[in-house]
Amino acid sequence: MRRFGPIAADVLLVVLFCVIGRRSHDEAIIAGLLRTAWPFVAGLAVGWIAALVLERRRTGTEPFDATRLWPTGIVIWLSTLVIGMLLRVVSGQGTAVSFIVVAAVVLALFLLGWRGAIRALRLR
Repeated sequence: MRRFGPIAADVLLVVLFCVIGRRSHDEAIIAGLLRTAWPFVAGLAVGWIAALVLERRRTGTEPFDATRLWPTGIVIWLSTLVIGMLLRVVSGQGTAVSFIVVAAVVLALFLLGWRGAIRALRLR
């Protein structure tokens, strides 16, 4: 479970971001959640793969640490945001500038926040 905990946390937080967004616009949460979430979940998956590859190249044989803010968290966050937005465009969903800004901030808070908290607690 320890291996998949960080991935599960990220997926749950991305889905929560989508639920909050749908709820704030008075849209049906369950009915449209998959349509809203899939671009960001796909971006998250690409980010995880990229982070794993980068970390392996950087460290060689050291174990992967999913709680690292740099480069792991930043790569995952940027991939989730950028690829998620690109997939929204391709699929005909909205990408207003205000939405991009809000998504960037909320996803950063969610995807980087728990990593920062874990790192801070480890320093104690």
